[in-house]
Amino acid sequence: MDHYAIDSDMSTFTVRAFASGMLSALGHSPTLAVRDFTGKADFSPSSLDAAALHIKIKAGSLNVTNNVSDKDRRDIEKMMNEQVLEPAKYPDIVYEAPTIDVTRIETAVYSATLVGTLSFHGVTHNQTVSARIAAFDRMIRASGEFSLNQSDYGIKPISVAGGTMKVKDELKFSFEMVARKQE
Repeated sequence: MDHYAIDSDMSTFTVRAFASGMLSALGHSPTLAVRDFTGKADFSPSSLDAAALHIKIKAGSLNVTNNVSDKDRRDIEKMMNEQVLEPAKYPDIVYEAPTIDVTRIETAVYSATLVGTLSFHGVTHNQTVSARIAAFDRMIRASGEFSLNQSDYGIKPISVAGGTMKVKDELKFSFEMVARKQE
């Protein structure tokens, strides 16, 4: 089994929230970039049934990436940290997939279904994630998307302006991860 470490400088992990309500056309549907995360993966083309993944995200490391004013960016990030993520209370978001169902699509390209748990905001739930993996000599690249509802993790979606603008419960995540083989 080959062991890999996620290269966070070469990887991207984003979260998309969606505005709703009467004034949502005037509001923002923020896209947030995860800036501080680490992880490791086990993967070997000769032993596909032994693949695994562990990722740890610093909850306070999400930043708004939309083209918004500095004031809006600060306001959104403050609200997100104080009312949603609460990184002082819940500093880490952890995803562990000890089981990954991997199928070879073509030479060095695989389809994967990660069967794991997501620990977020003090709550742990099963979370299945689909990904496409490309394997190279000393590196793997995985990409995919998944969704979750904030309410499943004890988070009440943000509402402002008397409820005329709020964030929908569902969040969409997308990732492009690069991991380098460890010796």
